[in-house]
Amino acid sequence: MKYELLSNNRVFLFGEIASEPKFSHESFGEAFYEIDLKVKRLSEQFDTIPITISDKLLTKEMQVGTKLAIKGQFRSYNKIEDEKSKLMLTVFVREIIEYNETMNPNIIEISGFVCKEPTYRTTPFKREICDVLIAVNRAYNKSDYLPCIAWGRNARYVKNLEIGKKVNLVGRIQSREYQKKTETGEILTKTAYEVSINKISDEEIFDELDDKAEV
Repeated sequence: MKYELLSNNRVFLFGEIASEPKFSHESFGEAFYEIDLKVKRLSEQFDTIPITISDKLLTKEMQVGTKLAIKGQFRSYNKIEDEKSKLMLTVFVREIIEYNETMNPNIIEISGFVCKEPTYRTTPFKREICDVLIAVNRAYNKSDYLPCIAWGRNARYVKNLEIGKKVNLVGRIQSREYQKKTETGEILTKTAYEVSINKISDEEIFDELDDKAEV
């Protein structure tokens, strides 16, 4: 795999295992499992982030409540639910590492292309928000489609980005619960995942993972 296709999508997470491993799929004889990782925010709240891990990296010590630090990539795939295609997101684990208290527990760096017109809005309290979908190239002519959200001056920058524009960004992966009403009137609580942008530019800005997570 080309180095640039590893360096354009880099994630570091440290948290607590919040679910038992659940079989996901098998590829070339290698089994992969899904685990929820509970990652602390600076606000003392938590994000619960799905990760996908090979059976070659799983150990008996990885139980619910165990601390885990990983490096990987934020990936997307399509899943058919109720005869509709749904975009699913997960952190694909490439390596398990040791953690120390100087590390930021949730960092993502991606380099990709705007693939959908940004959606800009303001809250009732006049806070500026902008959503944008970024396509990140992966090996074997695949791409990951990652929803991102920007705030304040970053939102003002993002709202003017044109489709096809290449950008670099640094942020964190966050989970967010929302409610959806079904055709039968039932209210379901679901979870969305997105990249909360801290820095975004068309110039090189990747330095946090190099300094703090040694990716």
